[in-house]
Amino acid sequence: MFQVLWPMIRWQDDNKPEISGLNGDDITAHFMKHPAQVSDEQWASCDAIVGPQIPPEYMHRLEKCRIFVKPAVGFDEIDLAAWGNLGIPVCNTPNYGTREVADHAMALMLTLTKSIAFHNEELRASPVQNWRPALNPFGQRMSDCTVGIVGLGRIGTAAALRLKAFDMDVVFFDPYKPNGADIALGIRRADSLEELFSQSDIVTLHIPLNSETHDLISTDVLAAAKQGLILINTARGPVVDIDALYDALKNDHILAAGLDVLPEEPANIDKKLIKAWHENEDWLRHRLILTPHSAFFTPQSMHDIRSFSAATAAKYLRSNRLDNCVNEDFLSFRR
Repeated sequence: MFQVLWPMIRWQDDNKPEISGLNGDDITAHFMKHPAQVSDEQWASCDAIVGPQIPPEYMHRLEKCRIFVKPAVGFDEIDLAAWGNLGIPVCNTPNYGTREVADHAMALMLTLTKSIAFHNEELRASPVQNWRPALNPFGQRMSDCTVGIVGLGRIGTAAALRLKAFDMDVVFFDPYKPNGADIALGIRRADSLEELFSQSDIVTLHIPLNSETHDLISTDVLAAAKQGLILINTARGPVVDIDALYDALKNDHILAAGLDVLPEEPANIDKKLIKAWHENEDWLRHRLILTPHSAFFTPQSMHDIRSFSAATAAKYLRSNRLDNCVNEDFLSFRR
């Protein structure tokens, strides 16, 4: 009998049956709201853990644990080396939320290119005087636009397919994508970020956060952007230098931005860009759309994240087949 421990659940108890990945008489799951509620015996006897990073003091109580699964795509806050030193593979759950995040990127894009938020707020201020249908200050016909995708992984590919459905000219930058990916999707490839930004009317980001991508969208990259570019970020907040974005918006080189993620979450009101947005400064009005890291969320995606992460743990326990391991470089041995 395998014991799977969920030491930090964030849903109501009546949703436990959704964890279909644990189906079978050979697995028992234990659900806790906080690691402090887990007994020493449960830490010692569990065969798998599913959840966010647990405090280091609990990791040393693990005696049998063979796998740790993060029920999310991002894993930048996980101590990969510490888990690796224990011989425990870390796996993420990249197969949930793909459609939701790609849809959200499109929603932010359309909100700006069709001036949805602009018209809504202007009409709220004056429903009659501001009834101005022939006004679209932030966009143009989407099929006349070139859109750049930074990162052509699962979500970037899903975004590319949606953008092609809008008859847009799609170009991507991803130095890790093999040759031919552009041909397979019927899109174009750029050889550098600067090349991508210089030709794009819109850029949407779909990259992980790591040492290589932190502040990747920098002052220099934004300076290379085509005048009037719209930037969309549904990836990770720190991949964009938010102060550089403030400057690029302030000097009107960047027209607008739609951000689902920020370098600090919840939003840090003291940052220049967030303060200007929060105070609704005239120069920024309607040009910055913020959502609260919500791109991934639908009831369906929450079902998926629980069942997919549970299935990853169950598959490894039952068959020793390891999916989506992200700490292989730190595994000197495997439990």
